Amino acid sequence: MSLAVIALVLCAALLHASWNALLKSSGDRLASLTLMTIGAGIAAIPLVVFTPLPHADAWFYIILSAILHTGYNLFLIRAYRIGDFGQSYPIARGSSPLLVSIGAAIFAGEQMNSYTWIGVGLVSIGIISLAHLKDRRNLSGPIAAFTTGAFIAAYTVTDGIGARLAGNSISYSGWLFVLDSFPLALIFMWMHRRLPMATERKQNRLSLAGGVMSLLAYGIVIWAVTLAPMGTISALRETSVLFAALIGAIFLGEKLTMRRIFACIVITVGAIVLGMHR
Repeated sequence: MSLAVIALVLCAALLHASWNALLKSSGDRLASLTLMTIGAGIAAIPLVVFTPLPHADAWFYIILSAILHTGYNLFLIRAYRIGDFGQSYPIARGSSPLLVSIGAAIFAGEQMNSYTWIGVGLVSIGIISLAHLKDRRNLSGPIAAFTTGAFIAAYTVTDGIGARLAGNSISYSGWLFVLDSFPLALIFMWMHRRLPMATERKQNRLSLAGGVMSLLAYGIVIWAVTLAPMGTISALRETSVLFAALIGAIFLGEKLTMRRIFACIVITVGAIVLGMHR
């Protein structure tokens, strides 16, 4: 894996943290996330217009991934509703790299060396350690967050296999995001009998911009998994939690405690291990 791929995946992590920060600051997260998926779908239209169709073998994975993304979105909203952002986000993102590595080994036959496993493990441990369990008797929030992480792992492995079969990762990403823009919108309109528009135009613009960020962020990841092992890319991508902690401290007034600083150092060391032994 080249340094250019590593740098782009880290940029994707920053974009991912940014659109999640936008979602966190929203009053109606379901409406905001629905608008984000719509924005991503609209931004993906040129990708499907100006690229060749994915190979036939990839369409099963595109449709399956769109279904898994819908499940991820719904559980993400649930995790944010019943748990703190500082708890839910690290658990969801931190649990996925190891799950992706295991899934890629089982379903795609990927073999990773010991250094890669160490790097993935450090990133996962560091990310999960950022979570703060306020009430250890109430595990509904952490369970929802872990389920979200399982969905992340499932669609990452699905997209890793599908993008490699598609013949063109950009075309694969375009069709995935176009299809993914429909389910959440239909669910929202069925629940609320209205379009997912906020009363403030600024919030609508921010949500649509967040959708474009999510397209760029995950489009880079889909491209990267055609060039490198899925577990490695997933671990590097989940350094988004490191960026989220910094964004929270700088822009959202969240405390950057010693525990969080130590966790960030562990994440950074894991990313360095992955980069040095690529």
